[in-house]
Amino acid sequence: MSLLDAAREVREAAYVPYSKFKVGAAIRGASGKVYRGCNVENVAYPEGTCAEAGAISAMVAAGETTLVEVAVIADAPSPVPPCGGCRQKLAEFGAGDVPVTLATTGGETFSTTIGELLPGRFGADHMKNAG
Repeated sequence: MSLLDAAREVREAAYVPYSKFKVGAAIRGASGKVYRGCNVENVAYPEGTCAEAGAISAMVAAGETTLVEVAVIADAPSPVPPCGGCRQKLAEFGAGDVPVTLATTGGETFSTTIGELLPGRFGADHMKNAG
């Protein structure tokens, strides 16, 4: 199963009673294992969880902290990029050259990288002088 197929499959499990906007994400850890996440809404906006954050959480819970590939899919007119917070979360666990595939349920795809999604990212090097 491809990474995009894994994202497509988990998208169906999204809990979206308010927006009805299902998103699925799948990431591949450095081990090669695939981790999945879907968005989970909450009536107390913005307390929901994005699909990318869910996939990252699953990866970390399994003991991995490095991702090497990302796929995100939603039913939209064009591929939907991760929100700003999820871009930073992806950058925490993946290098700038990590490939990211954004897709629609209709088959349109857009290929990019974490670095292109989040240029000038805030990173661990910025914390070197922290006491």
